[in-house]
Amino acid sequence: MPLNAPVTDWSAQRVWVVGASTGIGAAIARELLTRGARVALSARSAERLEALSALAPDRSLPVPLDVTDARAVRAAHDTIVAAWGGVDVVLAVAGNYVPLRATEFSADAIGRLFDVNVQGVLNVLGPVLPAMIDRRAGHVAIVASVAGYRGLPKALGYGPTKAALINLAEVLYLDLAPMGVGVHIVNPGFVRTPLTDGNDFKMPALIEPEEAARETLRGLERGEFETHYPKRFTRWLKLLRVLPYRWYFPLVHRITGL
Repeated sequence: MPLNAPVTDWSAQRVWVVGASTGIGAAIARELLTRGARVALSARSAERLEALSALAPDRSLPVPLDVTDARAVRAAHDTIVAAWGGVDVVLAVAGNYVPLRATEFSADAIGRLFDVNVQGVLNVLGPVLPAMIDRRAGHVAIVASVAGYRGLPKALGYGPTKAALINLAEVLYLDLAPMGVGVHIVNPGFVRTPLTDGNDFKMPALIEPEEAARETLRGLERGEFETHYPKRFTRWLKLLRVLPYRWYFPLVHRITGL
């Protein structure tokens, strides 16, 4: 049995994609518009949101915002509710990535990652959850990463933010599932985006944003709590997740060469 109620008809859904201007978020937004959903599009780039909205202007609503600005996020939510009466599904996709090792430690750089990747999600949940709890319906999907499973080289700031999101989703599920609110955590592997384009190492099982979008929506359609992809890569990381430290640390050094 699925852990959440499956999303069965996208054409009946009012969806808010936060982080819709590039990468996975933009691909999800395009896929949702293709499937007939009403889609509110949020990110910092108004120009890119307008371009996406042109794909289905009668079913899209560009609402630019900076996810780190709680007031702007709340105002955007108010705009969507005023236009459509509410939000059925929110996808918190906005995030940032900076490769960082302990030898380059920067509290400021790590703090900025937490501002976007964690506080940004909390800013979205703030206005969304009360309405869903009142209606005893709705879906919250948070995009984290397999980098949140365990510590990995070059993920000094990024990995902990994604680990925090995974834990957050688990706690949200325990509290909200009995109230009829679906909670989904999405853990992608390597996806070709402007952020990963800067990596200077080989990315195993690299996939395109369009595949990531389809897998993400398939997870909601199946009512999954966790959606992870591509399986040929993420299953190995799930195995590493259960290894004792005395095996895990030497194996990661050997695999990555770092």
